[in-house]
Amino acid sequence: MIEIDLDAPWSEQTLIVFDTETSGGYPVGCDVVEFGAVKWYQGQVVDTLQVLIKPREPMSDFIITIHGITNEMVEKAPPMSEVALQIRNFFRGCVAVAHHAPFDLGFLAFEFERNRISLPSEPALCTSLLARKLISGVENHKLQTLVKHLKIPGGSAHRALDDSKACLAVALECFKRAEPRNSIRELISIQGTGLWWRDFSLLSLVNEKIQVLVEAIQKRRPLK
Repeated sequence: MIEIDLDAPWSEQTLIVFDTETSGGYPVGCDVVEFGAVKWYQGQVVDTLQVLIKPREPMSDFIITIHGITNEMVEKAPPMSEVALQIRNFFRGCVAVAHHAPFDLGFLAFEFERNRISLPSEPALCTSLLARKLISGVENHKLQTLVKHLKIPGGSAHRALDDSKACLAVALECFKRAEPRNSIRELISIQGTGLWWRDFSLLSLVNEKIQVLVEAIQKRRPLK
């Protein structure tokens, strides 16, 4: 059940702008190693959440060069099973916002379901999709490119909390350019596609072959 009014102005909503850093590119075989988020309400950040998470397997040197999170940094961090509910509850009743949101939604949806936690019913917005429609004159629409173009403090790139803060600034700029009183429904229309947590559910897939594939990847079993 949707807990928010999609037709109310975006400025009246509570936003959770978040980012994940991961041990690889695909949620079934890789893990979230850092989650960061800012909660925005009535024009200001009212809460933040940042947590390092221990992956099931050591990260490769290539992945470490991307986000700078080392295996030593997460050695004593809690596993996802211990923090998944805390992360899920942070989203309750809020519109989720992320840059390249499908990537982050895919990872978190899989982790929530793997830990038997229901997916949020609220919609999500993607600042990458919105920026492509609303911000011109940039060579690309990567977060750090937009940060420089808009002269926004970027913090440490590819660290979850700093990227979340940068994403919030980009999101607010996009919302204002769209129309100060645009509703969430209208912003979804502008970004060109609806993004709902349920769309990233793997447990809802009834295709037996896909489920066998997911299980084989998780358990590192060979599959013909």
